[in-house]
Amino acid sequence: MAEITAALVKELRERTGSGMMECKRALQETGGDIEMAVESMRKAGQAKADKKASRIAAEGLIVVKQASNAVAMVEVNCETDFVTKNNDFRAFTDAVAEVALHSEWADLDTLLAANMANDQSVEQNRRDCIAKIGENINVRRFTRLATTNGILGSYLHGARIGVLVELEGGDAELAKDIAMHIAASRPLCISADQVPAELLAKEKDIFAAQAAASGKPANIIDKMVEGRLRKYLEEITLLGQPFVKDTEQSVDKLLKSQKARVVRFERFELGEGIEKKSDNFAAEVMAAARSD
Repeated sequence: MAEITAALVKELRERTGSGMMECKRALQETGGDIEMAVESMRKAGQAKADKKASRIAAEGLIVVKQASNAVAMVEVNCETDFVTKNNDFRAFTDAVAEVALHSEWADLDTLLAANMANDQSVEQNRRDCIAKIGENINVRRFTRLATTNGILGSYLHGARIGVLVELEGGDAELAKDIAMHIAASRPLCISADQVPAELLAKEKDIFAAQAAASGKPANIIDKMVEGRLRKYLEEITLLGQPFVKDTEQSVDKLLKSQKARVVRFERFELGEGIEKKSDNFAAEVMAAARSD
């Protein structure tokens, strides 16, 4: 059995990121064999990760990374807001965003299988992070925009709402303003022709039923439905919405005045669709945008 020195414990701590007593115990169990200790601790970490996998992770961070011709955004979840301030968790989320930025990944599985700077996969680093921190951690989603001649912009509201946008024409300042607007106003899509037909039909049926209840003549009802549909499309489409920093003009008019066009956008809001407490972050962004 090799002597378990302070230097050996220190080396194991540096390699695994675990606590001193945990490292000392692992070395004692493996007779001072550091390689066996590392393997044993990795297995224990994987077991911890598997055990915590069913626990709801709805907190976390949204991180954006941008280069000259690409921008990426990831959402990494944890169980409590407290962990979002943990340096290991923040370093992990930052590193995942770097991986997402520098290659075109087919899906989340390929991203998780990709190696990080330490030559271990994102998934292995995730499991190691769970073992170290003690909470369930999930890389939930990512997106990446790349362009050869477009303008890329991004906006982060804290670390809870993130937006990426690509413009044709315009400049970086306009791209950031449009991203901020999207963060605050939650458009469903860019223009009316992109609204799903089934959604439009559903809303039209609702408006028709509401108008019919008024008892007005059929020709008036048709006009009422048409007007409500038009207003609905203005509310849910980016081009139809009033620009958050100047509500006297629509986003469409703003873009036309700068000879620009929105090619695409992506918007993440932390914990969307996961069981969690409800906070009106969109209203918070709206207030920030108007005071900018």
